Amino acid sequence: MSFAAGIDVGGTKCLGVLVDPDGRVVKEVRKPTPVAELLVATLAEIVQELGEHSSVGVGVPGLISREGVIRSSPNMSTAIEFPVRDLLEDALGERVWCDNDATCAALAEWQRGAGVGSRDMWMITLGTGIGGGLVAGGALQHGAHGHAGEVGHMVVQADGIACPCGQRGCWERYASGAGLSMLAKGISGEEVIVQARSGDKAANQAIEHFSQWVAIGLANIANMSDPDTIVIGGGVMTNADLLLPLIQQRFSALLYAPSHRVHPVLRSAQLGEQAGAIGAALLHLHD
Repeated sequence: MSFAAGIDVGGTKCLGVLVDPDGRVVKEVRKPTPVAELLVATLAEIVQELGEHSSVGVGVPGLISREGVIRSSPNMSTAIEFPVRDLLEDALGERVWCDNDATCAALAEWQRGAGVGSRDMWMITLGTGIGGGLVAGGALQHGAHGHAGEVGHMVVQADGIACPCGQRGCWERYASGAGLSMLAKGISGEEVIVQARSGDKAANQAIEHFSQWVAIGLANIANMSDPDTIVIGGGVMTNADLLLPLIQQRFSALLYAPSHRVHPVLRSAQLGEQAGAIGAALLHLHD
């Protein structure tokens, strides 16, 4: 039996999984995310600890080229024009597949999770920031230079809140976990949810406002690309029972000509924190 190794490089941890031919995770390895200079050594250690495998895939946050070069990453400020794929191939002595982390998550949910059966799907990850991955016409999309899916940096508010990317008014400033905290005047997103569930009026108002911002971005995406399914994941969506009905209501109202079209189905992601690593393990099947 052949196993595929996949690694998701996150803001605080690198999560590696070994996946069997049926897509089941049979082993998991975690290590803290290092500085860029130590990234390849850490990834090589994870691959070695995962054990026997027939392919290796890596998902990295930020802009990563089709050639496996990290152009810029929010989690590793010194990873500029960093050829992670070539360096890891040299370290391992085997071929490596690389892509953006949210694109990997999209691949996993499309093949093994909430997007199974879709031909035109977006995966949106609501975490500290917002990531996106796109399937169109039954194929994973990368864009001309490998940078497709950076929807977190759609400008939704002209001259809005400053974003670490250097722009202002990016969608992720309002609709991410950090955005929810901002809307709640600095209370953590987790605490906002707790307070909202207990009936706190201010917390529920923040949730309502947050849901509107999420829906604005989703409606823009749907109006632009007409997907049949939008899968929403990330840490924020562990509270999908509370958030998804509110987002759905506002999303439907914001669509162009809502009474004259088939609405995309909004679904909560199924694969949790393993989605990016599982998708990385599947990259060799979708080269």
